[in-house]
Amino acid sequence: MLSIGSFSSDFSDSPASDFTTLETSTNISLEIRQANASAPCEPGLPAVETSLKPIVIGVYGISGCGKTTLLSQLKEKLGTFRYQFCEGAEIITSFFQGPRGLDHFLNLPPERKTQIREMAIRKIARDAAVNKTIAIVTGHFMFWSDKGDKDVVWTQGDLETYTHIIYLDLPQETLASRREKDIGRTREHMSEEDLLTWKCFERDHLRRRCYEAGILFTALKSPEVESVARLVDDWVNVTEDLNVSHALAHLDQLLKKTHHDTGLGAVLVMDGDKTLTNEDTGNIFWKVALNHQIYLNLDPLKAIFGSRGGYSFNSFRQVALLYEELDEFDDLCPVVAKLVTVYPEFIKFMEYVAQDAGSRVKVMVVTCGSARVWEAILHDGYGLEHIDVIGGGRHSDSFVVTPSVKGALVSRLQNKYGARVWAFGDSVLDLPMLARADKAIVVVGAEESRSRSMESALMKAIDHEGLRACQVLLETTQPRLDASRLPVIQLQDEDFLHSITRGVTHSLPGNVIHLTDTPAAKVLMTATRDANISGPELRRAHEKIGWFLATQCITKVIGLENREIAHVQGYSVTGHSLHNEARTTIIALMRGGEPMAFGVNEAFPQASFVHAKHAADLKTEHFQGQETVMLVDSVVNSGKSVLEFVRHIRGLQAELRIVVVAGVVQEEAVVKGELYQQLYREGERLKIVALRLSKNKFTGKGGTDTGNRLFNTVQLG
Repeated sequence: MLSIGSFSSDFSDSPASDFTTLETSTNISLEIRQANASAPCEPGLPAVETSLKPIVIGVYGISGCGKTTLLSQLKEKLGTFRYQFCEGAEIITSFFQGPRGLDHFLNLPPERKTQIREMAIRKIARDAAVNKTIAIVTGHFMFWSDKGDKDVVWTQGDLETYTHIIYLDLPQETLASRREKDIGRTREHMSEEDLLTWKCFERDHLRRRCYEAGILFTALKSPEVESVARLVDDWVNVTEDLNVSHALAHLDQLLKKTHHDTGLGAVLVMDGDKTLTNEDTGNIFWKVALNHQIYLNLDPLKAIFGSRGGYSFNSFRQVALLYEELDEFDDLCPVVAKLVTVYPEFIKFMEYVAQDAGSRVKVMVVTCGSARVWEAILHDGYGLEHIDVIGGGRHSDSFVVTPSVKGALVSRLQNKYGARVWAFGDSVLDLPMLARADKAIVVVGAEESRSRSMESALMKAIDHEGLRACQVLLETTQPRLDASRLPVIQLQDEDFLHSITRGVTHSLPGNVIHLTDTPAAKVLMTATRDANISGPELRRAHEKIGWFLATQCITKVIGLENREIAHVQGYSVTGHSLHNEARTTIIALMRGGEPMAFGVNEAFPQASFVHAKHAADLKTEHFQGQETVMLVDSVVNSGKSVLEFVRHIRGLQAELRIVVVAGVVQEEAVVKGELYQQLYREGERLKIVALRLSKNKFTGKGGTDTGNRLFNTVQLG
């Protein structure tokens, strides 16, 4: 295959031609030239990207790697409506009259060849711009002889024209086999070692040039047409706005899992690197990763973000492509996490907020770094599993976190979920979320490691853009700016802590149904609270409550079904029973739940009945073919026992509908804590039906224990 830049050095010379007409015919439009001339961005700030430049995707790799085959497959897969598919040799020979155009080209002096190569790639770009198509072009970066001679044939035109490069990074064994079997091409024999040297040199030098120029680059070890087509489709269709939409959808999905669509009190949105820790997890990751894979002694993150692309959307996409190349990515993340220490002040702070305000105050880490690394740090390293992480990662993760994404997530939490947002960050990448937050806290670390560009950016944001923020000093006594512009606070300060939880009320989940203030509940609960009633009389009172809750509440929760019954006057009429009553299991939590469970069973006689003292008493066979489980207990205090049963059942049969039936439920158990969180996570699959809610935290013992009163076993307490 011959394509742009693919010209071997051992062809014989032929007479040169006059190319005046050729040069005139291949002039590129002013718009494209202007789009190619991108100025370096201000250090630390996102670059301004242009939409004028047409998309030109290069397919590269050493001779024999299968570029022509892949191009043909992509043409069949993607079609020619939006795409144009080009091989450089065909473009170049089209410039010459007669059948020996290629021979004419090969006899040109080197500088003239370079000129023609540039004209060819610019013609492809012009055609793509005029026809509003995406160009996919096969090409060579260099040639390598068995003597080690290097002939780099990439031009300035390639550098200025390409927007994306796919490098076919096949194993040297595969390359050697393909070259030998390709009888249609004459190629000199090269050892596998030489092919590896050529490939690595070419791949890494091309990578470096692409990073410097802001050309998205990826090396594919297994370039199957399906995966390459998906990659191309993503490059063509995913804009920065669509990337933000994907991130917002991910946020919605996270909150749906915890059932927060009904509103939040406050959300603490925290950056990760240099905010929760003094370290940069990205730098640590690549120090570890470079022991697994060589990148030409390249510091990848510095090369990408230090280029003229700066902290642009494309730069973050390039990092995601780089992560995608690592087969060891999932294995490396926990290794990196173990090398990271979170500030102790933040650990205490996050634990306090979770304990004091429960699920009505949510902590969320939003990082431009790897989400998997930060999940490993917080969930595995510190046991903070309640903290959601939204972050970057591999290209296949559907979105990258940019400064604009951080700002959009804050707005989403405020506008859709009604949350007050407290944002914590340390660098210019965090300014969009700090600016939109209700309260902004700048985290200031050690002087030698803090963001250098943040000082001037903060001053501008405060003095000219209306940012109002305060700062937290960690591992330093030197604040940013001054205390009047940026007041200093302490994470453990009581006023600061109370300002977060103040006004955050606990809301009762929608899947908790109770009859606390109804006249019927007041009558039914009287016997259960009367100290003079115990034994059989108290058990009968509990049975009545079970029957009442079954007929009044459970029927509404589960629904009814029609069944034909014989009327006393001799004809059939429609009666009703619980929906799929025969596929229902009533579980009496022993001992206190048994009398109420009998009352429920009286209302639903077709249901199965099981006694259980411990969650482990329940086995898979208890739920085979069943649809609904009713856990019945007289009193739910902390909710710990009920939660154990729920989780055990989920482990046996994940899709069962569970209804907890109780006479009394302590209110705090269902407005904060683990049972509260389980209710929000499960939504309609888990319901609690109670006669009444109680604010009394008293737990019975001895003569006040419900089980002892039910069975006259006070002496056992």
